[in-house]
Parts: sequence; structure tokens; C-alpha cells
Amino acid sequence: MAPYESDRTAGAEGLPDEADDVRAGRRKAARYVVPVAVVGVAAATIGLVPALADSGDPSLPKITAEQLIEKIAKSDVQQLSGTVKVSTDLGLPSLGGLESGMLSGATRGSGGSSADPQSKLMELASGTHTVRVAADGPDKAKVSVLENAAEYSIIHNGNDVWAYDSKSNEVYHSTAPAAEKGQEKAPKDVPTTPKELADEALKSVDDTTSVTVDGTAQVAGRDAYKLLIKPKQSGSTVGAITVAVDAKTGVPLKFTLVPTSGGAAVVDAGFTQVAFAKPAASTFDFTPPKGAKVTEGKDSKDSKAPESAPSRGDLGKGLDGLKTIGKGWSTIAEFDTGGQGMPSGSSSEGGNVSGFLNSLGDHVKGKFGSGTVFSTRLVNALITDDGKVYAGAVTKDALVKAANAAH
Repeated sequence: MAPYESDRTAGAEGLPDEADDVRAGRRKAARYVVPVAVVGVAAATIGLVPALADSGDPSLPKITAEQLIEKIAKSDVQQLSGTVKVSTDLGLPSLGGLESGMLSGATRGSGGSSADPQSKLMELASGTHTVRVAADGPDKAKVSVLENAAEYSIIHNGNDVWAYDSKSNEVYHSTAPAAEKGQEKAPKDVPTTPKELADEALKSVDDTTSVTVDGTAQVAGRDAYKLLIKPKQSGSTVGAITVAVDAKTGVPLKFTLVPTSGGAAVVDAGFTQVAFAKPAASTFDFTPPKGAKVTEGKDSKDSKAPESAPSRGDLGKGLDGLKTIGKGWSTIAEFDTGGQGMPSGSSSEGGNVSGFLNSLGDHVKGKFGSGTVFSTRLVNALITDDGKVYAGAVTKDALVKAANAAH
């Protein structure tokens, strides 16, 4: 069956002949995922996914799901500015703010700068943030994360990439190769706009997915269509996804991911204000403030710009035999840590640390022996006592079943 089912607004006939063109158009989009420690590998195997747009019901011409996806793929907006509200609720246990520090510290660059994007942007993986974005063509972009009485900004202007943390008064500087047509200009670690999130979600659309148009909405004062994405498979933790797409420009304006368990969205990112006009040139100017500590990053001018998303093999580099089980929304990543896993049972096997970690997970048994399942509202991971890891946006039962089948 074709991946696009008939939607309520129009039929989707003729899709099998157009599917290849649609998918080809999607490949040019930016593709990045939000890693969450070890389970980030699993998230990469399925891509991120979204759900419900702002309320509102503007009257718009009928459109089919495949036509709306083509509209996103063909969108060529080069200039915009706006404010995005990003909320992430993975349901991680509260550690008094320690979890966000662990996320950023886990990826802190060798220079140790608090302004290093590799560490700072990881904070978007938890909580609610206000982000200002601006772009003027392929070589000028600015992303600012607003905090209480502080601001963190990344500015890309030509070959220079600057990052500034006003709280610590630290600056991180690196160079980036000039953007080529169809390529991203500067590397990113975390998607910060609805478009980046939607692009990643659309990569997972295949015959395991139902895609329909689910009415219209108004987002940031603009008329939009709602693209609804749902897994057809059982066992996935992803419930439903809706991307609100600007009716005029084809730019995704809002992205929300709702889990099968219900409740608040896991990821909700949407423009609260947006303008498709040329930002002031001064927006992309940056000079390190007086007294700021400046850290020079690795010069990347001679490195090749990425042509696509990191492959599963790249993400698994350093892991022993990374492979995937199943397909579509039920995909599970399997790999070997190359060492002893999480000791299960009594804390005497692993000391106080083992006992603490076991309190955060569920102890399970099967043909694989024993192991511990660590859960979030979206991605779950089973770590067996012999060091094997099974992870994905699937239920605990699906992980145990996969581990049993592998033994």
C-alpha cells in the first residue's frame, strides 16, 4: 500500500507515480536529530516526529497529502526572522537540573568553552525555551536562545561562525566552508526550527506510515494546512504527528510530537511570530565583547560540507556491530558496548552506583539473561548484563521481544 492514505480533503490518487519525486525533493532538506545519551542512536534510526498545530480554521483551497509534502520540499524561502517556542518533555526523572547539565557536559568540546555549540544547544533537549531565528540566504543565519537575563547566540556570516554566551561572557569561533547549492552551510547539533524538525520527520515516511491532511490552522497569524503523520505499526511509542505548513510559502510553522501514552507533547516547536522579509544586515554582525574569553574551534574550511544526514554507520562508529531490527516506526537499534552491561539484581554486583541506576530503570529477564530498561516518553533502551543495547522509539515489550529473538 502507498504511504499516503486518502485524506479527508482530497484523494491521493496517482501517488505511486509521484512518490520518487516527492522523496527526492525531501532529501535536500536539513537533517539533524536530538541525541539523548545512548538512546540518541535509536532516535536516529527513525527520525524525529511531530503533532498538533494552533487552533483556528481558515478557509483554504483543497490540497492532498502528497501535494502538501511537495510544497514543503519545494519551499525556497531564503529570508525570514521570527521567534520560536520550543518545549521538550521526554519524561526524564528530575535530578534537580542535573539532567540538562549532563546533556551539555556530555558533548562539551575539548576547548571547554561554555559557548561551544556542541554543548550549549543540547540544553534544548529538555524544558521550554524561547529561540529567535533569522536568515538571509545560505551564508547568513542567527539563532539566539533567550534565558533569564542572558542570551546564547550562534551567528553564521560568510565563512565565520561565532557563538556567544552572555552569562559566562565566553565566545567560540570557527570557520565553515562556503555553502553550496543544496547543502547546509554550518553544522548543527540540534534542530531549532519547525522546518528542521519537519524535514527529519518526513524522512521516516514510508509504507509503514499514514499521512493525511487534517484541516487547517492559524499559526503566528498565518494560514496553514495541518499534515498529520501516524505510524501504521503497533509497538511504536509515537502516537500522532502534525506539521502546520504555511499555505503561502510552504514553510513548516509548527511541529508537535504526541506519544502513544498520551499527555503533553514530547516535542512542541512553533513560531509565535514570523516575517518573511530581509533582516537588517546588522543582525549578522558580531564582535567579541571587551573582556570576553575567546576560544578558537577547529578550522573546518578544508573539510567537506555534509551532503546528507549522518548515516547509521557514522552514528555507530566506535560501537561494535551496530545494526537495526525491523523497519519503519518499529525499528530497533542493536549494538554491543564491548564491555559489561548494567549489573542487575542486588546492588552488591555493582555497588551503590548500580543500585542507583537500577532504581531509574526496570529489571527484566528473558532468553538474553537479565537486563535493565531505561525509559522516556519517546525512546526506550534495554541494556543487558552482557553489554548489549537495544534501543528505539518502541515499547519495553518490543525491546524484550527483539532481545529474545536475537539470542
